[in-house]
Amino acid sequence: MITHGTEIKIFAGNSNPKLAEAIAHNLGFELSEIEVGHFSDGETAVHLCETVRGRDVFLVQSTCSPVNENLMDLLIMIDAARRASAGRITAVIPYFGYARQDRKARSRDPITAKLVADIITSAGADRVLTMDLHAAQIQGFFDIPVDHLYGGPLLYKYFEKMVDDDFVVVSPDIGSVSRARNVATKLNCRMAIVDKRRPKANQIEVMNIIGDVKGKKCLMVDDMIDTAGTIVQGAEALYANGAKEIYACATHAVLSGPAIERIKNSHITEMVLLDTIELPEEKKLDKIKVLSVAKLFAKAIENIYLDKQMSEIYDD
Repeated sequence: MITHGTEIKIFAGNSNPKLAEAIAHNLGFELSEIEVGHFSDGETAVHLCETVRGRDVFLVQSTCSPVNENLMDLLIMIDAARRASAGRITAVIPYFGYARQDRKARSRDPITAKLVADIITSAGADRVLTMDLHAAQIQGFFDIPVDHLYGGPLLYKYFEKMVDDDFVVVSPDIGSVSRARNVATKLNCRMAIVDKRRPKANQIEVMNIIGDVKGKKCLMVDDMIDTAGTIVQGAEALYANGAKEIYACATHAVLSGPAIERIKNSHITEMVLLDTIELPEEKKLDKIKVLSVAKLFAKAIENIYLDKQMSEIYDD
């Protein structure tokens, strides 16, 4: 059985071509040519314009909005590569959608994270490369190897110049405590938690702040910003409790619905996001800064190709 090919081929879907191009540039070559379009009725049409027979193929596609379309594009890209006799197919999914339903929170709920993992595997992917899954256990939903990258090192590297005795890392909810603790440990600073209650989906009610934030510079850490309700109401709670400056950071810039307006009118001084999801012009604000994950993904792809361990990609 062929485990991998003798040449890297990187193809970009339509979700984030700029990131795919930057990844290829960091590896020192151009993107391979692919056509991802649609028939008149909306069906996805994919054509690989280069041979992939026996090659190590990497398909770069985030499953961000439009989620279903981008997911279907990825599946058909995988199928096209498999039927063209690719040596190994790696689905590079910087942002893995459908990850929030990773368990049955209520009776008769689906577990869509497992469903999507099964579909990607059935399509013909041999392994998955992704970043900051909403829940780490989703790695186990796949029956193929998963390389799980972390955006934290890029984010805390950016903020380490601001760290002093008045700097506090804040978890915007209980679910992000582990993530915030890791950043606080790396930055060697104190930590606080926003304790909140969510009466229903996309509605939150902030209860109180656990920890001292009065007169402090606060950094809220999360894995994604969707409608920005959690992060903005957390910022308001920190401001009401006397925080001096409020920063926020996250890996995935989902930014749906009222997110941009909420961020624009919030007490957040600066929000730092990674480019796992492309930020369109209409969503760019002066207070939003975007850092690139291209170099990290390029090093990961190189290590996958060379069968080297992943831990060393964070050495820089």
